[in-house]
Amino acid sequence: MNFLQTIKTRAKNDKKTIVLPETGDIRTLKAASMVLEEGIADIILLGNKDVILKKCAESEETLDLSAATIIDAKTFDRIDEFVTKLAELRKSKGMTEEEARKLLVDDPCSLYFGNMLVKEGVADGMVAGAVNSTSDVLRAALQILKTAPGTRLVSAFFIMCVPNCEYGHEGIFLFADSGLNQNPNTEELAAIAQSSAKSFEQLVQAEPVVAMLSHSTKGSAKHADVDKVVEATKIAKEQSPNLKLDGEFQLDAAIVPEIGASKAPGSTVAGKANVLVFPDLDTGNISYKIVERLAKAEAYGPITQGIAKPVNDLSRGCKAEDIVGVVAITAVQAQ
Repeated sequence: MNFLQTIKTRAKNDKKTIVLPETGDIRTLKAASMVLEEGIADIILLGNKDVILKKCAESEETLDLSAATIIDAKTFDRIDEFVTKLAELRKSKGMTEEEARKLLVDDPCSLYFGNMLVKEGVADGMVAGAVNSTSDVLRAALQILKTAPGTRLVSAFFIMCVPNCEYGHEGIFLFADSGLNQNPNTEELAAIAQSSAKSFEQLVQAEPVVAMLSHSTKGSAKHADVDKVVEATKIAKEQSPNLKLDGEFQLDAAIVPEIGASKAPGSTVAGKANVLVFPDLDTGNISYKIVERLAKAEAYGPITQGIAKPVNDLSRGCKAEDIVGVVAITAVQAQ
């Protein structure tokens, strides 16, 4: 059973409710039908029921949304309560109830309404981004749900499943941050490492072994960029002393046992890493795409970590099948 099949099975065994707000896009409706057919999660679709069902009827494929819950903010019986609560959440920024109502009722993207459903426990998580930008998806989530307790920042990662690979955890790696933070400082890099370890353990169900990556291994090069990784490693070790984490490592020293033993003798991480923390977004994003294309790896993400409740972003070029996979991962995060 591959990674995604395992995730889907886990989602089915403890079913959660996921909001899909972008119902104007047929990919979202196709994904909802597939999720419901497979029994991966319960689904809430946002918008006018007649419009949604008409769009389904126009599809070339048969879409069954009979098991979905469709909620229209304009007729939702708790909308006045939600308006008051959103205005209260954002009162320090000067938000009025009139402005809150516009965000919840008049916004065609429904991102704020979807997040309020998650915050109030009507749903367990949300998936969006097929239509909306990453910044719009995450802004609404952070304004309403905030960061998880003990988390310094929100970051993004990919689960990479490399076929016929002897490294990592049976060819599975977590790459972070590969989708959100452009140039994290030392404290932020340490926080990304710690959050990534938790995410790996939760999703892969294996012990995380975290490598802080650089173009240097244990002082082989001198540069301010290396210093950043060295300091971030020190901070992460101090904050999480029981975590298997070390650095700075070049990639080969991090994942290849014989090279790790040669370049960093005595390290419990060198040559064994399955969580790879990149020094900036350029290296993280480029690396995941190289591995995906050249090694024909399966790439799942970007998956967000650090939000109080799971909200995940999609690529605007995603397929319906991609949305299904992210829904399954979001459901497991909600467990």
